[in-house]
Amino acid sequence: MLFFVVFLLFSILILRLGVVQIVYGDDFKREIQRTEDITVNNPVPRGKMFDRNGKVIVDNKPLNAITYTKYQNTNQEEMIQTAEKLARLIKVDTSKIRDRDKKDFWMIKNPEKAKEKITKKEWTLFEQKKLDDKDLYQLQLQRITDKDLSSFSQEDLKTLAIYRQFNSGYALTPQIVKNKKVSDKEFAVVSENLENLPGVDTTTDWDRKYPFGKTLRTVLGNVTSSEEGIPKEQIEEYLARDYSRNDRVGKSYIEAEYEDVLHGQKAKVKNQTDKSGNVLSTELLSQGKRGKDLVLTIDMDLQLKVEKIIEEELWKAKAYPRTGLLDRAFVVLMDPHTGEVLTMAGKQIARNDKTGRLEMRDFALGNITTSYNVGSAVKGATVLTGYKTGAIHPGSMQLDEPLRIASTPIKASWKTFGWINDLQALQVSSNVYMWKTVIAMAGGHYAPGQPLPLDLTKVNTIRQSFNQFGLGSMTGIDLPNESAGFKGIVRQPGNLLDLAIGQFDTYTTMQLAQYISTIANGGYRVQPHLVKEIREPIMEKNQLGPIVQEIQPKILNRIDEKDSWINRVKEGFRMVMQTTGGTAYSYFKGADYSPAGKTGTAQAFYDGPDRQKFGKIPPEVMNLSLVSFAPSNNPEVAMAVLVPWVYQGNSGPSVNNYIGRRVLDAYFDLKKERAKKSQKALSADKNNG
Repeated sequence: MLFFVVFLLFSILILRLGVVQIVYGDDFKREIQRTEDITVNNPVPRGKMFDRNGKVIVDNKPLNAITYTKYQNTNQEEMIQTAEKLARLIKVDTSKIRDRDKKDFWMIKNPEKAKEKITKKEWTLFEQKKLDDKDLYQLQLQRITDKDLSSFSQEDLKTLAIYRQFNSGYALTPQIVKNKKVSDKEFAVVSENLENLPGVDTTTDWDRKYPFGKTLRTVLGNVTSSEEGIPKEQIEEYLARDYSRNDRVGKSYIEAEYEDVLHGQKAKVKNQTDKSGNVLSTELLSQGKRGKDLVLTIDMDLQLKVEKIIEEELWKAKAYPRTGLLDRAFVVLMDPHTGEVLTMAGKQIARNDKTGRLEMRDFALGNITTSYNVGSAVKGATVLTGYKTGAIHPGSMQLDEPLRIASTPIKASWKTFGWINDLQALQVSSNVYMWKTVIAMAGGHYAPGQPLPLDLTKVNTIRQSFNQFGLGSMTGIDLPNESAGFKGIVRQPGNLLDLAIGQFDTYTTMQLAQYISTIANGGYRVQPHLVKEIREPIMEKNQLGPIVQEIQPKILNRIDEKDSWINRVKEGFRMVMQTTGGTAYSYFKGADYSPAGKTGTAQAFYDGPDRQKFGKIPPEVMNLSLVSFAPSNNPEVAMAVLVPWVYQGNSGPSVNNYIGRRVLDAYFDLKKERAKKSQKALSADKNNG
């Protein structure tokens, strides 16, 4: 009987083996041999940035780095063991560990104690499916005490910091564990112990390098760290473009604006794994290629000279009385025909939080992000608007006299000029001429001592005309977060008059540069831009590769003005700087480059960083501005200078004119210097030939 039972069981077993072997054998064989191909993208260094003369502005510097690659079959315990071993070999920053991270780690390290955080009643509810795993987990987190967390040693915290980095990456994708301040000793020790550290590797990473220090730093922008990865608010957008969550991306200004160009082409690696997740083979599908390089329109030699001028003149102006609120100045130099920004300089005096001392900081970004009342610099646009509306015509005479409007304080120019024409009005900066132009534009009639009713809807006419020059509208510069300035609410006739002399709406320095360029080039509003060329990267150190794209000038609009009218205003601007009596003549006389331009002084209210100190009523201050182009007969450079909150009271340092004269001198001196060097080099080549 026993023999028969054993025989029967063996027969069944043999039959079953036969079925498995013969009927399902091929299926099981295919399952055992089944593999999966997983393609991984490995990041590459970003493209560099050069100035217009080929000088490196933004570079990449190599960094020793320690990475971790998580395999598909790696479990939590193995990762922690590896993290513990690595923690003994390297220094790790534990300051960024969150309490939540500690609690999670505590539960991993103390599973039995974590279970004790749940009551018997709650376990019963769990078994009855009235609570789920997530509910229990949340209860455990809530009940972990500070005392529990205090049990962690410094080595435990180091292990946790490393474990966090291990866990933040994708499977089969190298994740940076440490790339800042990896000492040669750490790099060597980890390299020697790689066989005991599964998934860990030593390699070379990169970081951004700025050869010119803080110059233009606010404009160049920043890149996220490997720990930050893609900003949360942009995660979906980047993932749709084949980025990984931990990829480093540009997070501000040029770095962000040209992310698609700078980020490079990732190396593609195909990993073949078995069904258990073990890597069977690795194949390089495509070689990585660092990002394309940007050639900026900026001339760094000129940029540095201009920044030095701004710093010196700001400190000098601060020595005057009543200049306590003065803390910043801006300068933009632009090619009026192409829109290429040659210099975008801004400086700000601020107090160092640690030392308490005043220091100079880069604020180039303020040229597009901050706006101010600019004063009489806009009068060229006012005169041209007057021509277009028929309120005045070239040669129109107006009596510059104090205006006595009923129930209104007397309004007058800084000096009474008597009968003057449009050219003289620009030359001496007559407010009254501009006001009477607007009065005619708005259908009013001035009579001393009488009310002055005006058609307030004409504010739209003036603003639309100003917009054509770039005043009060986006310039279109290739940077994010540009300000269009602020438009005041017109409630009374006096607001229209203030608008005509630049004391109502606010404008940025870049808008002023676009405005003066529009007049200088004959009426074409050109879009300013900071990127001149996009080039292929090459291996040679700091060399430029072939051109991929050359940024062409972009005309945004042609102002609705006759050429003769524009030339008339240009002549008025020339008189400002080259004719006795011009408001800038004493500062620019003797300049051999034939400058033309317009000064501006605006009564404004202080709205700077110390605004809250003054309560509801901020103090009145004077903003100073200057727009210019040169040479006047064939402009090759346009300039805008803006210095807000220079002084309180009726007089103070003309820091706008001091800066403007020195900047234009620097531009033309540098041009002569380069011409001499070029001539010498040409002569040397001829002699050698």
